[in-house]
Amino acid sequence: MKVIQANCRVQFTANDVDFILSVLGKTRGAAESLVSLLADAETRDLILDDDLLFRALLEQGGCLRVSPHLYFYVLVRHVLRRSGVEDRRVADYVAELLAEFSREECARCLTPDGAVRLDYFFDMLAALEKADDHTAFWIRAHIGNHSLFLSGVFPEHIRHRTERRGAPGLRYYQDLGRANYRAAGAHRLATRYDLASVFDTLSEQFEPARRALNDLSERVFSLGDPDVPVIFKS
Repeated sequence: MKVIQANCRVQFTANDVDFILSVLGKTRGAAESLVSLLADAETRDLILDDDLLFRALLEQGGCLRVSPHLYFYVLVRHVLRRSGVEDRRVADYVAELLAEFSREECARCLTPDGAVRLDYFFDMLAALEKADDHTAFWIRAHIGNHSLFLSGVFPEHIRHRTERRGAPGLRYYQDLGRANYRAAGAHRLATRYDLASVFDTLSEQFEPARRALNDLSERVFSLGDPDVPVIFKS
């Protein structure tokens, strides 16, 4: 398993650019000019914040020929801003998290060497006691990510299990995610991967981020049960 990076915006495809042009070309001038603006990081970010893109991704029916990176970034950025989380790198990270976790093999927790599968939080927490430095960082980050993913995208599933089986509620996931993002952010490898500020923000603003994903889940996600992956095709 790799360390998730805040890099959705550098993975856009030609189809993504075509989609942006189809939505914004008439309002922002000639296609050539818009392509030039997209090549500049600062103006690109302003373009991606346009509400027209958000609405187009929500409203256009059928199969959208866009990458999961563009799809999740635009949607996540919009709902996080509405929840008061303004940092674009946090939106980039959470969007990449969703893009990765939409593939089943990336949502499952394997130790970095692939030797051990950790299916439950208590397995991950137990593994921390014997983990080396790199593995401990990776497990901490994964616990934070998995807590945000489950509590953000599947809150009703968690509530159902809490009511029917006495399983831990949303507060458990929130506390677990916050604590492990904090620990991951304080780890020396967070600086190496340029993730310290992202983890710190997610620790401090876990609840607003979780609620933003709840909003997004209610609006657009049809992911069903968390054991069933979403598959993106180019």
